[in-house]
Amino acid sequence: MSRRPRFVIARAAIDAATVRLGGAELHHLRDVQRLTPGSELSLIDETDQIYAGRIERFDPDYAVIAVTPIARGAFASPELILAAGLIKGPRMDLLVEKAAELGASELIPLLTTRSVMRDVGAQRLERWRRITIAAAKQSLAAHRMRIRASITVAAMVRDLPPDTLDVVCVMDASPLGTIIRDTHPRRILLACGAEGGFDADEMALMRDAGFREAALGPNRLRSETAALAALSIAADAIHELSHEIAGRS
Repeated sequence: MSRRPRFVIARAAIDAATVRLGGAELHHLRDVQRLTPGSELSLIDETDQIYAGRIERFDPDYAVIAVTPIARGAFASPELILAAGLIKGPRMDLLVEKAAELGASELIPLLTTRSVMRDVGAQRLERWRRITIAAAKQSLAAHRMRIRASITVAAMVRDLPPDTLDVVCVMDASPLGTIIRDTHPRRILLACGAEGGFDADEMALMRDAGFREAALGPNRLRSETAALAALSIAADAIHELSHEIAGRS
């Protein structure tokens, strides 16, 4: 299943275990991937339900695909939320794309004291959402990353999700992977600053809210590198925990 090309569908488009795929997704399926009747593929809907699919035929404006929902695994991976300080244009676009590929379930753009970018308009948010859809297809991620409107650190700590391991990435602290393996969290929030990191007031707010401080390694990293390194380390620790749980079952 993991080797099959993936396409995006709307759940409402499924009729009696069949979906008609048209538009840009049809172009990608037929003209780019060059799939033919009988080819197997996977599909993902807006609720992150994944389906196994098999092309039955092509009509002029759509492909007719037989679909079967894939049962979700017994081990529910912890949600991985990235709260990233806003950085300048193309670097933020890269962060969004790679965060989606690395399995982040949600991105919270943080308007920090040191953020150079001060305004995230509707067009930019819409572009980021398109980027996440493409990244979910390319990476075969189990879900599409949600993107929230930008908020301040103060707003973030006022509305923290329950049952969450809240982490702020800094230097000279306990390794992030060790913290995750020791706590077995149900949900993880990773806070990474913009250029120059969080200021003293923002750090104080997070410490008062119970954030753990975690290190990503010995080197000083650029903002987008730190955010992606944090996601990669967290994803690896989650993967280890899933195998540990599977081995005990």
